[in-house]
Amino acid sequence: MEKFHFIGIKGAGMSALAQVLHDSGCFVQGSDTETEFFTQKPLEQRGIPMYRFGESVIDGSGVKVIASNAFQDDHPEIAHCAKAGIPVQRYHHFLGEWISRFTSIAVTGAHGKTSTTGMLAHTFGGLTRASYLIGDGTGYGMPDSKYFIFESCEYRRHFLAYEPDYAVITNIDFDHPDYYTGLDDVTLAFQQMADRVKKHLVAYGDDEQVRTLKPKVPVLYYGLGERNDLRAENMKAGEDGMTFDALLRDTRLGTFTISAYGKHSVLNALAVIGVAVLEDLNLDSARRQLATFGGVKRRFSEKMVRGNVLIDDYAHHPTEISATLDAVRSKYPGKKVVSVFQPHTYSRLEAFIDDFAQSLSGSDEVYLCNIFGSARENGGRVSIENLIEKIPASRHISEQTIGELKQYNDCVLLFMGAGDIQKYQALYERV
Repeated sequence: MEKFHFIGIKGAGMSALAQVLHDSGCFVQGSDTETEFFTQKPLEQRGIPMYRFGESVIDGSGVKVIASNAFQDDHPEIAHCAKAGIPVQRYHHFLGEWISRFTSIAVTGAHGKTSTTGMLAHTFGGLTRASYLIGDGTGYGMPDSKYFIFESCEYRRHFLAYEPDYAVITNIDFDHPDYYTGLDDVTLAFQQMADRVKKHLVAYGDDEQVRTLKPKVPVLYYGLGERNDLRAENMKAGEDGMTFDALLRDTRLGTFTISAYGKHSVLNALAVIGVAVLEDLNLDSARRQLATFGGVKRRFSEKMVRGNVLIDDYAHHPTEISATLDAVRSKYPGKKVVSVFQPHTYSRLEAFIDDFAQSLSGSDEVYLCNIFGSARENGGRVSIENLIEKIPASRHISEQTIGELKQYNDCVLLFMGAGDIQKYQALYERV
């Protein structure tokens, strides 16, 4: 039995990978801070031992150590391993080796990775033997699995550690301004990633940056425009979600329904259909699976509180905010939309402040929380007041003033962000 110790096991990718290895028959343990994260619940359900940093025993006796990319080499546990001569593999390097055991399908892009990975895993998981790793902290390892479906992140070019059989590219956009110098740098990284794909690409063909790529393998382009190989027509929003017709070149594949809303959700479904076509899966079965996909964690998660629809969403980039608001307007066309947004990282807000103002202005009213800084930052030259000044219908909100939201009734309260925006929603539910 293979044995693993995870340094930083509560991270979304790390937690998901730990679940995959445990389910595959390996022994897994890990360490992290005492802070409680939603990603630790599936670890606890599986009985995976978790220790506080410094309290676990890492003696190198047949245990392979995997470290989160959130920690530098000077982290005490990583430094201990170096001093003791215990090899440590970074998350993405280990994953790059692990996927070689399967027919691997990577899902990458600036936006939509997690939702598309979840939709693809749900579809393939209902039709064949599939393991998967999703960026919302969900993982599953099936012994004797044929497929491995995983979210592939472009941050710091980590996705260059992978050589997948297939790759889905949902879009290319400038993000992570703390690392990338601009859109050209991001596009170059995606070109380098595409060069590592072994069989086929499934790519969003209405994205001009995606179209500039020159991969070595064939590309199945999907989208709404007629120049795409796979496209959607007759999109409609209804009580059950989005319905659309899928066409593969001149062949009509039939009508599909997904429970999600918005154009971006239809595009995600097209990507899934594209991979299913390439692997010759039964499309009638795939159609039934797609219709039952319930979404992923922190992507348009809904509940009713005090007569309002509360939505929790991970949107933290202007493009994602616009897509989420499009989905809200599609599902709740008659309701007032009140957005509560927490910027994630000073560098991202500084780079895209005008775009944030424009996208958030698609709400009827906006509340802005203090910036959630990254451990990689020491503050920044931008403040939340700079964003407030650019959005006339906005105001500041804090943990102490969250009670202001009690004035709303029969509205959509949309909580968005990649930091700890959930605590603001939790406070509202308690006030």
